[in-house]
Amino acid sequence: MRESTRGTRTPGASPAPLWPMAVAPILVALAMTLAGCGSGEPPASPAEVAAMRLASVPADPADAAWRKAPVHTAALLLQDLVEPRLMTPSTTQVRVQAITDGARIAFRLEWADSAADNLPGAARFSDACAVQLPSKIEADMPAPQMGEPGRPVEIAYWRASWQATLDGRKDTIDTLYPNASVDHYPFEAPSLKPGSPAQSEMAARYAPARALGNMMEGPRGRSVQDLVAEGPGTIRPAADSRSNAKGSRAGHGWIVVIDRPLPAALSNGGRSQAAFAVWEGSKDEVGSRKMRTAWTQFSVEGRS
Repeated sequence: MRESTRGTRTPGASPAPLWPMAVAPILVALAMTLAGCGSGEPPASPAEVAAMRLASVPADPADAAWRKAPVHTAALLLQDLVEPRLMTPSTTQVRVQAITDGARIAFRLEWADSAADNLPGAARFSDACAVQLPSKIEADMPAPQMGEPGRPVEIAYWRASWQATLDGRKDTIDTLYPNASVDHYPFEAPSLKPGSPAQSEMAARYAPARALGNMMEGPRGRSVQDLVAEGPGTIRPAADSRSNAKGSRAGHGWIVVIDRPLPAALSNGGRSQAAFAVWEGSKDEVGSRKMRTAWTQFSVEGRS
């Protein structure tokens, strides 16, 4: 029979410390937590988009305030319900953060896109994104596919090609078609004083879309457009422009901040739903051909 050595030790030797074996996992977990806190990464919010309350909403995607706002990663789905459908998946997810000051709410959208598509023109499609909210905060939500008759949704739509012109790019023929050869455009005639009524009239004549009231093309003063819809195929410009946006190109894709008025029902905090959409221009995504989310719960932090 083998003699048991449990509980014995060599005379004069110190007892073997047993506490490191029990405490080590705790120390490792603590070290990982502290490392995460110092990494500069914002906290994750798996269940919802949690809008943090600050004194003002940041307009710039690089604002330091976003380092503290929780990040919700929302899965993107094919828009394969109405024509023209998107049947080939592209962007798989969008990271969403939100900050409110009680009067406005800013959503920061970040997604991967290896190609920067921001040139307008025939057979060219721009990268874009959108934020959708119901017009009324109710328990029974309208369909996430752009609302329902009598139950409208409000959409703030950002386009990369609009952002590029605001950032200083001149969308001239030489810029858009560098290999084209142009002899002369009447509205560029030296005899027309820049900004004169005659020059403006001639410029409008050679910009038929804008002359007919189509403000989707041509030089713009903003990179976002407010829209209203009551179901697929019913989208129209909103009566007034209330949203702002700024997008920037990151190494891996796009980061866009869209801010708009906070629904009055949420000014003191509460919950509602939002939906998000992303268009990848290099995959010929435009109009209803897009990747989109279902309704995603978002919460607004109450006043302290």
